[in-house]
Amino acid sequence: MDVGADEFEQSLPLLQELVLDADFVGEALATCRPYSVRTGGCVLRLGTLVFFAFPLGLDIEFTGLRSNLTGPQQISLFDLPSEWYLKTRQSVQQFTICQIGLSVFSSIERESNKYVAHSCNFFLFPTTFGILDSEFSFQASSVQFLNHYGFNYNKFLKNGIPYMNEEQEKKIKHNILCGNWKVRSSPDKDQIKVVIDEVTRWLDLAEEGEWMTLPGITGFQAFEVELVLRQALPNIWTVLKEEGVIVKKVSKQHRWYLDNTSCDRVSCWREKILFSAKGFSVFFQMLVKAQKPLVGHNMMMDLLHLHEKFYRPLPESYDQFKQNIHSLFPVIIDTKNVTKDIWKEMNFPRVSNLSEVYEVLNSDLNPTKNSEPEIIHSHECEKYVETKYPHEAAYDAFLCGSVLLKVAHLLLERVHGIDPIPESTFPQYLDVLAPYVNQVNLIRAGVPKINFSGPDYPSIRPPILILSVSKWPGVNEQQVYREFQNLCKFDVRRLTRSQFLLLTNKFKDVRSTLKEYRSHPTLQVSLYRYWKHSPNINCLLQVCGIVTTWALLAFILGRSGP
Repeated sequence: MDVGADEFEQSLPLLQELVLDADFVGEALATCRPYSVRTGGCVLRLGTLVFFAFPLGLDIEFTGLRSNLTGPQQISLFDLPSEWYLKTRQSVQQFTICQIGLSVFSSIERESNKYVAHSCNFFLFPTTFGILDSEFSFQASSVQFLNHYGFNYNKFLKNGIPYMNEEQEKKIKHNILCGNWKVRSSPDKDQIKVVIDEVTRWLDLAEEGEWMTLPGITGFQAFEVELVLRQALPNIWTVLKEEGVIVKKVSKQHRWYLDNTSCDRVSCWREKILFSAKGFSVFFQMLVKAQKPLVGHNMMMDLLHLHEKFYRPLPESYDQFKQNIHSLFPVIIDTKNVTKDIWKEMNFPRVSNLSEVYEVLNSDLNPTKNSEPEIIHSHECEKYVETKYPHEAAYDAFLCGSVLLKVAHLLLERVHGIDPIPESTFPQYLDVLAPYVNQVNLIRAGVPKINFSGPDYPSIRPPILILSVSKWPGVNEQQVYREFQNLCKFDVRRLTRSQFLLLTNKFKDVRSTLKEYRSHPTLQVSLYRYWKHSPNINCLLQVCGIVTTWALLAFILGRSGP
């Protein structure tokens, strides 16, 4: 199910009630059942299920992944988690979210170990209202990648759901309450100019009491149009309805009366405008309030963008970022982190992406295939039953939740051994997944994962190699990288003018490199020892040597004196 701004707007009032009043959840769920075939009703149903269901699969598509930084700004295996975070933070601030996929898994009453997946694609576009006018970049490779998989850029650009973070919300709220707002974007200005011209021409011919409709204007932009029209034309009144903005010609006396008594007067709009401009941020607040397990695959970038786009700008402090994410989502499970361990133990074939992980777990290679949870799609997502949609956010979110349930069942059976498993429940699955909770995979860094509920674990990377170069003047990191790339891929960092550090994430690469370059005439490779090779230690030892020499000399000269 694909949702843009027009469809999302239908469900906003009830979604806001869900955020404000948890007791309203049951009533909202009952309310949306008759309208489940309509997109607005489906969004509301998904929102209400968030409070009851588990787990919650998440996937996000971006306009770009990483800035093309060079030199020290590139991420590398040498980076501490805090260094990796600061480098990646720049990319997150540069790019934006174009699609969020959510898949909510709900158990079926009186049917054990059976789940229904309710999946939904939300197309997002940054709020452009008043003082808010975000800037973001596209990365050509990301655009090509999404385009290859059929991403609907028209829906993203023309009908994306607005969103903002808390800092932006405070700014726009202050300006709205103070009445200090203005139309900012050129398309909106052009649209409003056309609307004013159209209404003005109609007014010249209309009689008092007659009305006209301005179709196709929805959401908080409709509020903008109404505000501008009421400010510009003293003899009209506007009303927002499903078919569009209704403009009615009234006398100036009646207009004065409406301005001061109507529940639809401008002073009553301000909260409605802010609420409408928040858009998907309302749904995000609901996810936070529900406190359900959040499941993703290689989800570090997802968490960074969730923080930046919906909560607050990413802090400079890495530890503060970890604390914030843990307070927003106390239970996070990264299926990449879970499956890495399981794959080694089960001798499953190598896989390179989430779809391949799902296929292996869904095949006869999985020893628990016949007893694992049964997962079906809700009727809104029946297109996923027969057809695969890789890299469509909702489909990947469904894969995340499904992989989690299948792997958890595999772990549970391993715990019980030959003993029969009692009726499986998600709390039981969470118990066996406990070692992986809040452990998120980290790509190309000094540690393989981040721990959001405590200190990060020490590195388990292969040892660092040191390369000593002779008879190669002016050699740099890129040349060293190219020298070794046919054998293996190292991250390279200069240590001294003729020495370089080499780091890989594969132990076999270390062994093969030491063997291959054992007798090389100009490139000497050995294991790096800090106390032996560090320039700082060498400098300290030299200084100590000099001081010791002078002290000894002074002692000898002092003894030989009169």
